[in-house]
Amino acid sequence: MTEWSKILEEAIAFRHELHRYPELTWREEETARRIRERLDQLNIPWRSCAEHGTVAILAAQAPGEHIALRGDIDALPISEKAEVPFRSQNPGCMHACGHDGHTAALWATAAWLKANEDSLAGPVTLLFQPAEEGGHGARKMIEEGALDGVDRVFGWHNWPAIPFGQAVCPSGPVMSGNGSFQITVHGRGGHASQPELCRDPVLAAAAITQDLQQIVSRRMPPQSAAVVSVTSLQADSAENVIPDTARLAGGIRLGSPELRQPINQAIQEIAEATARSYGCTADVTLKPRYEATVNHADAAEAYRDALAEEFGSHWQANIPTPIMASEDFSYYLANRPGAFALIGMAAEGGEYCLPCHNARYQFNDALLAPMTRIFARLVGAPLPE
Repeated sequence: MTEWSKILEEAIAFRHELHRYPELTWREEETARRIRERLDQLNIPWRSCAEHGTVAILAAQAPGEHIALRGDIDALPISEKAEVPFRSQNPGCMHACGHDGHTAALWATAAWLKANEDSLAGPVTLLFQPAEEGGHGARKMIEEGALDGVDRVFGWHNWPAIPFGQAVCPSGPVMSGNGSFQITVHGRGGHASQPELCRDPVLAAAAITQDLQQIVSRRMPPQSAAVVSVTSLQADSAENVIPDTARLAGGIRLGSPELRQPINQAIQEIAEATARSYGCTADVTLKPRYEATVNHADAAEAYRDALAEEFGSHWQANIPTPIMASEDFSYYLANRPGAFALIGMAAEGGEYCLPCHNARYQFNDALLAPMTRIFARLVGAPLPE
């Protein structure tokens, strides 16, 4: 068995191990231990960062460009329904977004680069990052110096909606920013037979729900990539009782950071004015989450070159960008030049097509080899034969 074959075999086994023992955001203690143990076996120096994050470095004294590569490590609060031998052993927790695959690919990259460390022109930092799933782990990593000395940073995410062998890596926005909102509508409850004596918060909440859907179609330029979705409406009461309050919740997606302020302002204005027109009031809470993930042109071009070399001339997937999902890799790209790619993994036979966050989702292990080679290209390392 060649060294490259051995690395891939171990990477697949590691991915299955991580999948069997997933851990939630900011609880990745055992995952971190497994990663650090394997880095020790490779004699790669590392330090802890952002609690369960790990920063490892290769060719620290090399004089060339310092490149960072990132893999996220956390799982999701989902009960797995996939029938696989390495099914999650942690109830209510599952690697339903492929972070186990991202971590295994970064470990495989570490193993290959360590074997070829003398040929690296510049330092390579490996970022095993916790808390991507809404926990702002990238921000904490940066605050604790994960990007110190780094010139460019690269990352990726598997994407089941793209066929294997294709990808997207635009110059500019590749994934959207996001945020959430909660609206509490205060009315005056009473008996359903006497609506004239009440101020119905359910009716007001329903009107607010409809009006919010017009923000994108009537408040935003038609060229804008934006979504406003009401995802919850709660107004528990008896069948013959109008309640005092109703509560709405939802989320926004925005293709560029400058859309956040006008969308948030519109949500505030519409909720308050619509509630008032029904004799009610509305309290609005707006929570920003991640900004859009915006690629830098030069780094994205280098990434595209690596993708073309790996997958051939027809690597470019025919899907619009930005994807309306969000990523905390946006923090890295707000601090350093770099790029992020979405790499397809759907097989021709229909396997690996289930979307991320589905209880039957599975990562395609066939991605580990090409992603390791792509990372090697990005840092200028020799390629496996």
